[in-house]
Amino acid sequence: MTKAASPTPVLTVVIDGEPHLEYDRGKLLPESRLASLDRMDQKMDQGIRLGGESIKHPDRVQRAQFVALHLLEAMQEGDDALIAASCAYLASRLPDLHQVKARLAGDAVSAELVFDEPYTKEVAVDFIPRSS
Repeated sequence: MTKAASPTPVLTVVIDGEPHLEYDRGKLLPESRLASLDRMDQKMDQGIRLGGESIKHPDRVQRAQFVALHLLEAMQEGDDALIAASCAYLASRLPDLHQVKARLAGDAVSAELVFDEPYTKEVAVDFIPRSS
């Protein structure tokens, strides 16, 4: 009997190599929030624009990429309601998602969904050469 993988406890949004947001999946969502996530899916059922392309029937990863880009825009604009909704969507619809890694370059924004690597802070290590 194989054990099902448990959901990643924390979803981390990393922008230009720095963590900016952590979403704790341990919090239970109220019914009203779950209903709003269902409405988000229903709206995306009508199609989305992603990377300048119209997608009539987006799959779960395309939907997540779309939501992740809106999350990044919301973070730039300080739209807390959209940030919360976007994080809740990503965390609940993709329980195996560890990170949203974003790069900002002027007006260009890119987002990568990372499923196989939890965020860990990188630590610089200084090596001191031995005296001979």
